[in-house]
Amino acid sequence: MKKDKVLFVIPAYNEEENIGKVLKEIKKDAPFADILVINDCSKDYTEKIVEIEKVPCISEVFNLKYAMAVQTGIKYASQNDYDYVIQFDADGQHIAKEAIRLLDTMKKENCDIVIGSRYLEDTGYPCPFFRRMGTRFFSYIIWITCKQKIADPLSGFQCLNKKVIHRYSKMGNYPEFPDANLVIEMLLLGYEIKEIPVKMKLREVGVSMHGGIIKPIKYMINMFYAIVFIMIQNPRKRRK
Repeated sequence: MKKDKVLFVIPAYNEEENIGKVLKEIKKDAPFADILVINDCSKDYTEKIVEIEKVPCISEVFNLKYAMAVQTGIKYASQNDYDYVIQFDADGQHIAKEAIRLLDTMKKENCDIVIGSRYLEDTGYPCPFFRRMGTRFFSYIIWITCKQKIADPLSGFQCLNKKVIHRYSKMGNYPEFPDANLVIEMLLLGYEIKEIPVKMKLREVGVSMHGGIIKPIKYMINMFYAIVFIMIQNPRKRRK
């Protein structure tokens, strides 16, 4: 019987203070899985630490930003015939044992995407005001357009099956922020998405890509227009 191939895809930009702990945790708690770090042209010692940990690493020549780094990892998974991808952050917020729960849920429910949610249950995870408001707003839009409740549509902590890996790897318009907009697109196309509550940790060191006030506002505006564009392009239909 063929053994499932599982790949942790970890985009990393200037995460020298976090990446070592993240990799050690995954190797300890999910030894059955492979790991791939996409070093997005970091200016610190991220790449060196990944090398010390003996984990495969793709180093970008230019800073492609989060989304393109994620898609790079997904393309690698598609080319190397992986059955599942687990999107995992390099900043220490995601927990390897919770990632295993995402994978177990996918196998049990036979769905296409499993999202790890901070808000499906009260886990005590603190969230900045603008991001929480954005989460509620986009959750409402998903309900209105797709008739499915997704409590944490901005969560990047996800498990993808082979069909989704293939689709994402071929997308020439993979979005800059693959969050609520991509959830809506996949639901409109008939893919099955499941959400489960997970615990997450706070970033201990480093700077979030959504930090400050201006970045979250800009993010929400870009996301809104991306969703409108997707809804125009993708009337509700079932995947063939």
